[in-house]
Amino acid sequence: MFPQKLTDSQAFEIAQALLGGFNRHYRLFRATSAQAKRRFEQGDWHGQQRAQRERIEFYDLRVQEATQLLEERFQASRLSMDVWQQVKLHYIGLLTDHYQPELAETFFNSVCTRILHHSYFRNDFIFVRPAVSTEYIENDEPAATPTYRAYYPTRETLHETLRRVVTNYQLEREFEDLDRDVDLVLNAVREQLGDFRWRANFQIQVLSSLFYRNKGAYLVGKIINGFTETPFALPILHNEQGLLCIDAALFGEDDLLMLFSFARAYFMVDMEVPSAFVAFLRSMMPRKPRAELYSAIGLQKHGKNLFYRDLLAHLRHSSDQFRIAPGIKGMVMLVFDLPSYPFVFKLIKDFFPVQKEQASREQIQSKYLLVKQHDRVGRMADTLEFSNVALPRHRFGDALLAELQQECPSLLEFKGDDLVLKHVYIERRMVPLNIYLQEATPRQMEHAVIEYGNAIKDLVAANIFPGDMLWKNFGITRHGKVVFYDYDEIEYLSDCNFRHVPAPRNEEEELSGEVWYRVGPRDVFPETFGPFLLGHPGVREHFMRHHADLLDADYWQQHKQRIQAGHVHDVFPYDPSKRFVHRQSERPSAAHLSAVEGALLTAARPHDLTIQ
Repeated sequence: MFPQKLTDSQAFEIAQALLGGFNRHYRLFRATSAQAKRRFEQGDWHGQQRAQRERIEFYDLRVQEATQLLEERFQASRLSMDVWQQVKLHYIGLLTDHYQPELAETFFNSVCTRILHHSYFRNDFIFVRPAVSTEYIENDEPAATPTYRAYYPTRETLHETLRRVVTNYQLEREFEDLDRDVDLVLNAVREQLGDFRWRANFQIQVLSSLFYRNKGAYLVGKIINGFTETPFALPILHNEQGLLCIDAALFGEDDLLMLFSFARAYFMVDMEVPSAFVAFLRSMMPRKPRAELYSAIGLQKHGKNLFYRDLLAHLRHSSDQFRIAPGIKGMVMLVFDLPSYPFVFKLIKDFFPVQKEQASREQIQSKYLLVKQHDRVGRMADTLEFSNVALPRHRFGDALLAELQQECPSLLEFKGDDLVLKHVYIERRMVPLNIYLQEATPRQMEHAVIEYGNAIKDLVAANIFPGDMLWKNFGITRHGKVVFYDYDEIEYLSDCNFRHVPAPRNEEEELSGEVWYRVGPRDVFPETFGPFLLGHPGVREHFMRHHADLLDADYWQQHKQRIQAGHVHDVFPYDPSKRFVHRQSERPSAAHLSAVEGALLTAARPHDLTIQ
């Protein structure tokens, strides 16, 4: 680094150039998110998936452009520490009235950490801590759309209000029968809330943009009555005739946590003020970290920034030691964790055993990128990829340090009191399925085996073949969902060749303990899965009862053919039993709905407002 002096006006120009790079990024991000509405209306599912993949790349492209611009115009890597302090101060001033200041700060960090030496990674030069508050930001321009809309059903029936909530999104495709769907939602509200008094502040609040993902659009909001708030989401789908329908009514934090799961693709949402959307979502899901909410709405780079700040805070307030993660050690990844922290750290080893000798570091990184860009259908854990993560050296025991130095020395750098990991993936910790099954009750075992098969079938529907399907490569979440997390052998299903094991031609082949038939590089023989997966009699019994079709090559071939024909499968981020399609024959009668509305919409006389 060769210090170079710069005038204050030039420092201001650098700050402007940095903010201009961010503003360009967010315009493009918001435009493709807003276009999700048109793609949904047209049923352009392949276009929706393509846009979701491409949007993930937007950020790095804009960071690269801004970095190149600063080098060409200002020789940024040669500037002094004083200059970069001036640049940051000017940048803070430019964010005073900005609608996305927290995202702009993250963009500043992303560009500067590409230019500056690691010694500059302090709050003097980058935003280790946020400098601009996001509290109460709202676009107050007359034509601006507020973050959420509030509806007060005082002069109209609840049915009409709910209908207006839906139609105000102005979807340019007809509903099959919106009145029927609203009746079903109203009945679900009645079942969820039971009999209650309608308080003076009874209202429905909904976020101003629908949340688009794959083949669905989700209306997200909450019902407020007195001191009670009930979060809800209404999935809107296309039926077989291409008309719209409300597919279900989801209520409560747990349902929304499943909808916003870390194992699902990011939503497309049109937002002017992302922090206001996150604040609204956090009010409905207080257990969900802000980092994960930002990621869920497509702002994964800022989510990653918040995650790192949370990690630093946790390290400051804890004292336990990093350790090798429990479970069977991987052949490709070295995995360690901190017992007090619900995430694991994964490093690609420098050397692979014979079984994995065809793999390379670049190939494994490409698999993780594939998962990041693909629809994870609730069955593949999202990963956070970091470079140059400094962790306190004294938190690493001798045994872990020795293993790190043996397995991946190229990824380690010792700097003072820190151990710097040059490249690491961080992923939510789950109980490995093989460990869970060893300790499970018979009922838990059956549930886990059913979930394991369902996880594979959901991956199949998303055009993913997991490759190594051993139980140790799957984990179980606190919601009881089975999630895949080992990606080094993952392939597109459409690239695999699923075959039946050929019949032996003679007695010698029949008795042979070796594979005597030709096997191509992407040939898969589902009949051979059994010996590796079903050694435990209880596991085998449940698997064969519920998922024996996974051992049949025909099952895999049929799904491959449908995918190649352009079919996009439906994968629901909620329990199928919640779907209205299973309940439409039970459509509430007019008399019943009238009674429900009467109970909910009784005028709020003074004696009605007492606490029950």
